[in-house]
Amino acid sequence: MVHLDLLGSGNAFLPSGRHHSFLCIDRHMIVDIPPTALASLRRAEISPADIDTIFVTHIHGDHVFGFPFLLLERKYISDREGIKPLTIAGEKSVEQRLRQLCDLAYPGSLTEQLDQINWVDLPKIEGWEFERFAVLHDPEVEPHGWLFKAPSGKTFLHSGDSGPCESLALRIPKVDFVIIEMGIPDYVESVHHHKPSDIKRIAEENANVEFLITHTYIDDDYEILTTRVPSFPPNVIHGRDGFAIIL
Repeated sequence: MVHLDLLGSGNAFLPSGRHHSFLCIDRHMIVDIPPTALASLRRAEISPADIDTIFVTHIHGDHVFGFPFLLLERKYISDREGIKPLTIAGEKSVEQRLRQLCDLAYPGSLTEQLDQINWVDLPKIEGWEFERFAVLHDPEVEPHGWLFKAPSGKTFLHSGDSGPCESLALRIPKVDFVIIEMGIPDYVESVHHHKPSDIKRIAEENANVEFLITHTYIDDDYEILTTRVPSFPPNVIHGRDGFAIIL
């Protein structure tokens, strides 16, 4: 079994008080480390020291600006002895950029913690298989999605921030579950995020795959953009903070 916890489901603007998009896997692996990450972990009663692997999709602020706070918390509160290992997986530039971020946030305070991190392209976790693949988003932030194969054989995919693209279209039919972002409404002219019409089309084309929407721009109890949750096929869940599922 795989436990997936959507600790945050909002886009950069935190619609209706949602936390930033944030996925936790089996309560010890996370996808990205957004500004609201510590609050999300606290709310889920997950210790930051229990996080051993971070999968980075890209380095936009709403996806990684929580990183210095995570390290600082581990240093002074939950891992004061520095015995909990931490692996960060992503593009080669991820280490450089996250180091720069920590130096801006807390100059010189996190150097030891940064040097102890295992910076990798792909992590090695017994029984698991991982694939990182390029997606369609701002190229300056090196956007990627992640595909996971659990020891049980269950497969799931996290789109990262992306619009519809070939790399996703090729992989979605091959997995059991998809966490997919829907960051903008249909009237916004951009190819860098999925829109409701994109989600509906992709879900209808892949009726045997379950979809969980994250990074959403809307909520169903507060019309922040004078719109409502669209009508989706039955294999689509419009995620909320705290949504959990077992695969």
